[in-house]
Amino acid sequence: MSSIFTRIIKGEIPCYKIAETQNFIAFLDVNPLKKGHTLVIPKMEVDYIFDLEDQLLADLHVFSKKVAKAIEKTIPCLRIGIAVIGLEVPHAHIHLVPLEDMGDLNFSNPRVQLTKEEFSTLAATIASNL
Repeated sequence: MSSIFTRIIKGEIPCYKIAETQNFIAFLDVNPLKKGHTLVIPKMEVDYIFDLEDQLLADLHVFSKKVAKAIEKTIPCLRIGIAVIGLEVPHAHIHLVPLEDMGDLNFSNPRVQLTKEEFSTLAATIASNL
């Protein structure tokens, strides 16, 4: 069965897309830790990030860097935190989270609530900063 991320890639489930290439897609997390929390995923459905072929893993990180720089231009923060947990969805992915302090990357924190309009505007703004 396809993961929710594969269904997003196929367009079966909508997302707030920031960037897309032949191999990767970045979109806003709809249950964000912080405003601007973004997920970056390979289009190839692989459960565990360290099972990705070396070049694809390296390229995923380079793509993530470009997205992180665009988030930094959009969201005032000290830096962009990166997390790879991989337990919540069986599809390799990277979390990019704007940080003000180390506690901002705690996944047990309450989530930020945004409207559909706020998500859409935020995704478009981050994309324009790529």
